[in-house]
Amino acid sequence: MTRWFLVLITSLGLSACGYNDFQKFDEQTKSAWSEVLNQYQRRADLVPNIVATVKGEAAFEQETLTRVIEARAKATSIQVSPEMLSNPQALNKFQTAQGELGSALSRLMAVSEQYPNLKANQGFSDLRVQLEGTENRITVARNRYIQAIQAYNVLARSFPSNLTAMLFSYQPKPTFAVQNEATIATPPTIDFTKK
Repeated sequence: MTRWFLVLITSLGLSACGYNDFQKFDEQTKSAWSEVLNQYQRRADLVPNIVATVKGEAAFEQETLTRVIEARAKATSIQVSPEMLSNPQALNKFQTAQGELGSALSRLMAVSEQYPNLKANQGFSDLRVQLEGTENRITVARNRYIQAIQAYNVLARSFPSNLTAMLFSYQPKPTFAVQNEATIATPPTIDFTKK
């Protein structure tokens, strides 16, 4: 009888202290991260088709294509599993590689505007639309991940669940960070007087 009473008290104590919430929020962060990875993989899968279509334009800048190919290779070589999400260095390295791929693809799309044959190519146009949609999906997935991390971190830092966090070593998780925060914080200079 005493044994069952201790089990009942222990399970009530664990549920009241946030233990179950840690399990739930940890699984939500892993699920949200999996969706981020899924969308990044979708983008990486589009790159070979885009590059192959662009290569058909004979005069296209080879350097731009090379940067896209190299950025894709780097981005797909760095994997951050849900278990590694507590490692800020691994997350930062992954973010940097994905940012480089995004930047290279943006440059490719900007340069492609200078090639009328490429702009008129229906296959390239379709790939461009798919890429834009994928970039939007990445943004949505990242936002959901950030929200899941926020819920987890609030639980890890709030009383009394922070005591459970200390007891079971539930550390706050790092989130996405803006790579060039100082640059973004500086408003652009706009001068309409120049011609």
